[in-house]
Amino acid sequence: MTRIDDTFARLKSEGKKAFVAYVMAGDPDFDTSLEIVKSLPGAGVDIIELGAPFTDPMADGPTIQLAGQRALEAGMTMGRTLEMVRAFRAGNTTTPIVLMGYYNPIYSRGVDTFLAEAKEAGVDGLIVVDLPPEEDDELCIPAQKAGLNFIRLATPTTDEKRLPKVLQNTSGFVYYVSITGITGSAEAQAGDVGPEVARIKAQTDLPVIVGFGIKTPDGARNIASVADGAVVGSAIVAQIAEGKSASDVTAFVKSLADGAHSA
Repeated sequence: MTRIDDTFARLKSEGKKAFVAYVMAGDPDFDTSLEIVKSLPGAGVDIIELGAPFTDPMADGPTIQLAGQRALEAGMTMGRTLEMVRAFRAGNTTTPIVLMGYYNPIYSRGVDTFLAEAKEAGVDGLIVVDLPPEEDDELCIPAQKAGLNFIRLATPTTDEKRLPKVLQNTSGFVYYVSITGITGSAEAQAGDVGPEVARIKAQTDLPVIVGFGIKTPDGARNIASVADGAVVGSAIVAQIAEGKSASDVTAFVKSLADGAHSA
């Protein structure tokens, strides 16, 4: 049982859906970013998705691309991202952290070294968007052996033939991408998402969390009502990009979390 498993078990016992918040590590700078991350559990965030900045984030739209650029320009590295996790863990040992990003920074660090460091820092799971199931031996299997959940993305184009392959070595939860496209683009619609979530849940006992295209408390509520929870990223990152204070960002996150939890 990981912290992610424990969190979903607790939420299920409380009859609540999960709210997952994404922020880019180091955006706009290390100290502000850490302050925001530390505030997330108090705002109602059940799981934190921490973006690891990378120079070529091909699955991300402009909002998160720019956040990554700001973080890199502020001196953020994979080492400093793990340092941020350690600093968070000094005051919080229960809220799961999922590191979301791309394989290159992990590969260049060395898989075994990275996994040992991530586990020691307090990372609970990984979402690596550019490693398909055919590459599971590369990182997914070693990560699971190291005690980290490896969370896979399913999309509207993941058909019945492909879905079992996607689910094969997934753990923690399944991240359903509600729209075809990049982060921060079209708005997710519960009417479209519900049948897709049901299709995935027919093939796995894992929770199915829906992200991409959720921008408002109502959106979070509507999507959480047809899934096991909702993820919001670009809308939060946009607040940071506007220069909002950590407390203002936290208040916005709380409104989203309240929406998801009211589903």
